[in-house]
Amino acid sequence: MSDLTAPATAGRRLSAALFRHPWLKLVLMLGPPLVWLLVVYLIALTLLLATSFWRLNVLTSQIEHVWGFTNYQTLIRDSVYRTIVVRTAGMAAAVTITDLILAVPIGYYMGRMASRRTRAILTLAVLLPLWSNYLVRMFSWKIVTAGGGPLESLLHVLGIDGSIAFSNWAVWLTFSYLWLPFAILPVFAAFERVPGSLMEASNDLGARGWVTFRRVVVPLVLPGLVAASIFTFSLTLGDYITPITVGNGYFIGNAIYNYVGTANNLPLAAAFALVPIVIMAVYLMLARRLGAFEAL
Repeated sequence: MSDLTAPATAGRRLSAALFRHPWLKLVLMLGPPLVWLLVVYLIALTLLLATSFWRLNVLTSQIEHVWGFTNYQTLIRDSVYRTIVVRTAGMAAAVTITDLILAVPIGYYMGRMASRRTRAILTLAVLLPLWSNYLVRMFSWKIVTAGGGPLESLLHVLGIDGSIAFSNWAVWLTFSYLWLPFAILPVFAAFERVPGSLMEASNDLGARGWVTFRRVVVPLVLPGLVAASIFTFSLTLGDYITPITVGNGYFIGNAIYNYVGTANNLPLAAAFALVPIVIMAVYLMLARRLGAFEAL
């Protein structure tokens, strides 16, 4: 009998200790994930930063632990790298704008107008593409945008000659499709949290629909729009499979992959890998200055 009551007694003691010491509960709950974040993310990022200051010996192909800014000078001075950065950032911005244009009306309808059953069906429809593998969805769009494919046939029917096969247009379409669910869900959640009483009060004060949307709704859903843009922008910045499979462009991810796998220039790859991090850091600071996070 004592063996059966021992675990229960220990459990009650632990529960009483957690009740008396709330900080202990917090440590036990947040400790493991914070340690994992520290070890896996922050230390890896620190090692990446340190590696970017080393250099590769072109004669021996060995990494020399000699500190310097050679890799960053190469990225700044060489116009090829600047072109790659501009191309990647431009594609990420185009995909982000496209997905936000599509996500706002869909998210508004789901969050403010659709019935509960319709909302559940639309949520399932948005999540359904995520159940299939990323490569399956990407290769599907490779078939759609290929020469002689469905999209080219549709363009011919519309009287438009030409093909977008293996072009940046194909990459833009593929990225916009791949990341659209990541834009719709935050926008939908943001519209769903908007209190209906505020919109009614705005209408009672004489504001028209567009004025209410611009001055009442948009400031409240701005954090959701920023969250959606962070997803689409960052995912596009770091992707390297779609550009070489669907298009023929050279993006930051492709350059990093080649430097690590082919050229074995790990220091230059580490320096180039910090470019998307810097771009996202600048974007987040601008978003914070514009007040995008005040409603969070």
